[in-house]
Amino acid sequence: MRATVRALHLLGVPMDYGAGRRGVDMGPSALRLARLAAALRELGHEVVDQGNIEVPVAESLPELDGARSSARFVQAIAATTSRTCAALDALPAEATPMVLGGDHSVSLGSVAHACRNATTGLLWIDAHGDLNTPANSPSGNVHGMPLAHLLGFGDPRLLEVCRGPTGLRPEDVVLIGVRSLDSGERDLARELGLRILTIADIDRRGISAVADEALEALAHVERLHVSLDADALDPAVAPGVGTPVVGGLTYREAHLLMEVIAEDGRLTSLDLVEVNPTLDAQNRTAAVMVELAASLLGKRIL
Repeated sequence: MRATVRALHLLGVPMDYGAGRRGVDMGPSALRLARLAAALRELGHEVVDQGNIEVPVAESLPELDGARSSARFVQAIAATTSRTCAALDALPAEATPMVLGGDHSVSLGSVAHACRNATTGLLWIDAHGDLNTPANSPSGNVHGMPLAHLLGFGDPRLLEVCRGPTGLRPEDVVLIGVRSLDSGERDLARELGLRILTIADIDRRGISAVADEALEALAHVERLHVSLDADALDPAVAPGVGTPVVGGLTYREAHLLMEVIAEDGRLTSLDLVEVNPTLDAQNRTAAVMVELAASLLGKRIL
């Protein structure tokens, strides 16, 4: 199937407030250095790079902003989420937004924007559930909380900026590749009846069957947002992440997953997050994420 030609608008959100290790704020630069725009133009897409939104460095913030251990830098993350939504709202209606992170809390803005005016399905591809809340988070790092907040659970300051009139419902979410959950995340997932396709499901049934199940579970929506965390991949494939978990997606499993989603034809927006070049080897993780983005946007062997 020939890929639909898109107007892709890249928006960098160089934020590391939500992460436990510094350096992921350089992720947008790493992805650009790995020829993201060129790879997408080679597929025939129009690519417009909107640059980065303003994100003050953590050291410039008031100390008290990061002092509350239950949700570190929550005020700064809320402000960045508002700026992200505003920048995405300003894009042309025909645009396919690509948000370049930054830690996974940048998805508070990208997913909120995607769900603001229409029911949108969310494919959350990640080693982690990101379903912690400030009340139960072991670390206080907000990059472990964005999906809980998008579903309506968490700090009121974040809920105010990421829960729009349409919102995100549990039945609109599928998590893929999960292999590390905290106890509070398990409880919330069970309470909401979330569809979580773990790495064990992939081991048992193969990535093709799991991808098909994920898309079938979202058959009721016309739009899809893909939020791709680099740590969904095995660290041998993508070493440049702050929270690596062994036993992740292989290179070919990840590509086939992207190809199946692309063939579905409902993709309307996406995130590429958690690339940390300070932990990487020769920008290898960014290069793999660029290749996966190309597969998601139509690159094929034949």
